[in-house]
Amino acid sequence: MSARCQVTGATPQFGNSISHSHRRTKRRWNPNVQRKTYVVPSLGRRVTLQVSPRGMGIIDRRGIDAVVADLLARGEKI
Repeated sequence: MSARCQVTGATPQFGNSISHSHRRTKRRWNPNVQRKTYVVPSLGRRVTLQVSPRGMGIIDRRGIDAVVADLLARGEKI
């Protein structure tokens, strides 16, 4: 499963871990992506999305129908 939010487009960020002796090693911060199922009345079926908590808030505010319409217009596979 790729660490990418389908609603916000949040992807992993990269940087360095710095130890006490200041040695730097590469590390990666993954977004908090959850698999969540929503019932979409306009499609007449359930849709499973990979969303971050910020994406869940967007769905709560705008509604699942509007968000799914945007995803389909963008060409996202749902």
